[in-house]
Amino acid sequence: MINKINKLSQSEFIKVFANIFENARWIAEELYNQKPFNSFEELSLKILSIFETATKEKQLKILNAHPDLANKTKISSLTPDSLKEQASAGLNHCTEEEFDEFKHLNEQYKKKFGFPFILAVKGKNKNEILDNFKKRISFDPTIEFDQATKQVKQIASLRLKELNNKGL
Repeated sequence: MINKINKLSQSEFIKVFANIFENARWIAEELYNQKPFNSFEELSLKILSIFETATKEKQLKILNAHPDLANKTKISSLTPDSLKEQASAGLNHCTEEEFDEFKHLNEQYKKKFGFPFILAVKGKNKNEILDNFKKRISFDPTIEFDQATKQVKQIASLRLKELNNKGL
């Protein structure tokens, strides 16, 4: 598969990797310039490294590109990856009360931290997500920025794993 990836044109490559980090085409462009790759693992390490070594300002832009969890008014505007991830956790089937709770928490969280709450939701249910949300909203902003970037890397890793499993 790595040979297939190495042979992709720049536009095809960017199309495949632009949403590994939510709407971060620039990361895919930078990754393309590091071709060829010896393995999918090497590619994965390099794309994660691009995010890790980015400026805090660029990392914050990626954090802010993430959608609010369980925001029923914006479900139609989610990227296909985010829609699938939120649906797998049942966030598209919240009760009115749950949607309201998520909305309230999202507003509080963004006001406090300046970016949306981010959690790799794959394998989690609504209650686990809400519990995590309630815990992390009390964190210190520096600790929570670190936690949010860890979650972004986890989401990217899950998306890379899915790409690899599909054989691209």
